[in-house]
Amino acid sequence: MPDATTLLVDNGSLEPAATLTLRELAAKLSARLGFVADPVSLLHSAGIDPVFLGGRPAEILFPALERRRAGGQNEFVLVPLFFGPSAALTDCIPENVARLRQKFPGLRVALAPPLHAAGDGRLAQILADNVQAELTVLSRASPLPQNTVRVALVDHGSPVAAVTAVRDDLARQVAGLLGPRVTAVAPCSMERRPEPAYDFCAPLLAGLLSAPPWNAGHVVVAMQFLLPGRHAGPDGDVAAICRAAEAAQPALKTRMTALAGAHPLLVEILADRWRAAVPLS
Repeated sequence: MPDATTLLVDNGSLEPAATLTLRELAAKLSARLGFVADPVSLLHSAGIDPVFLGGRPAEILFPALERRRAGGQNEFVLVPLFFGPSAALTDCIPENVARLRQKFPGLRVALAPPLHAAGDGRLAQILADNVQAELTVLSRASPLPQNTVRVALVDHGSPVAAVTAVRDDLARQVAGLLGPRVTAVAPCSMERRPEPAYDFCAPLLAGLLSAPPWNAGHVVVAMQFLLPGRHAGPDGDVAAICRAAEAAQPALKTRMTALAGAHPLLVEILADRWRAAVPLS
């Protein structure tokens, strides 16, 4: 699909910082690919007042596809900014593309794979690099004996077991990359559905930080989040969980890492996922 329009797709957020950061990442991907990758969101972002987005409204995926198709564009590559095979990728996008094909029979849409892929250790490297940056800050502030810091790798939490399996796999890889520099690496989620069917999401970050030995000493919270927003921003839900845990456990000190979307390796991963959807000619 050499003439295809490329769209970088995130889940969407009502926080302006998420859309602005998505646009920055799309610009970097455009530079890496050598042509424009437009930033769009699956949901939510159209609710942001354009005043907070430099006067340029956020775009939602399916209206964006319809507008471009009506303007003569017929071939599209969607590059998802998702860690794993969420329902957005396995159900929502394919079902809505099928609906659009009823209106535009010749529509061609290729959906690239998610970020996590077997045998590709770059996502884990991003997370490990971000943890190492916090370990360096800690050691400079107060020299720490080796192997005294724990790492809680936290994702949003998903009702899809395969997405949580991505979290668990990344935690195993990060543990291997960090080795004796840390005491332990544990996967956890910010939130989950309460029914027992979703026990695979356990533990929650709040529960982990309240239980020995995680409720004392230094814990680096490795953020398996891509963009800032209501959950992952500096005043977001994860930060609130950490503050509450420290208030309840005075011996606990937490540090949140940078987000994965800020790491330069992410653009390389996205470019490779685009190539997986569009074989090079």
